Amino acid sequence: MQLLFEIMGDPVAQGRPRAGKSFSGKTVLYDPAKSRDFKRYVRMVAAQHAPKELIEGPIHLNVDFYRSIPKKYQTKPKLELIEKGILLPTTKPDVDNYIKGVKDGLNKVIWHDDSQVISMNIRKFYSMVPRVVVHITY
Repeated sequence: MQLLFEIMGDPVAQGRPRAGKSFSGKTVLYDPAKSRDFKRYVRMVAAQHAPKELIEGPIHLNVDFYRSIPKKYQTKPKLELIEKGILLPTTKPDVDNYIKGVKDGLNKVIWHDDSQVISMNIRKFYSMVPRVVVHITY
């Protein structure tokens, strides 16, 4: 079986955990607000496409991240290279930081735990329509 859906908007990479103090004085770690908000958004979109019951068993995950095109590449020759798939984003954030937020957002919505993911294909591109395309095979 398969699921395919899009998460519209600029993808957000998982940020480094932040440290703070609780009322009792203990050090606690928490997600940066931008990462936390993106995970909530992923959950909300995924819930609209979720199967009736959480997926059991092995999962193959394909995710394409389409980032906004930087101003310096918004010239006709650069846009043509982007359309042909020649000019690709080789700058940070890394694909593994992008995928962390998506996988965390899909936990308990699409599947029980992201340990069920046995294979991943992650790619990043430039696009005039920033989004994340998620394709799950199970």
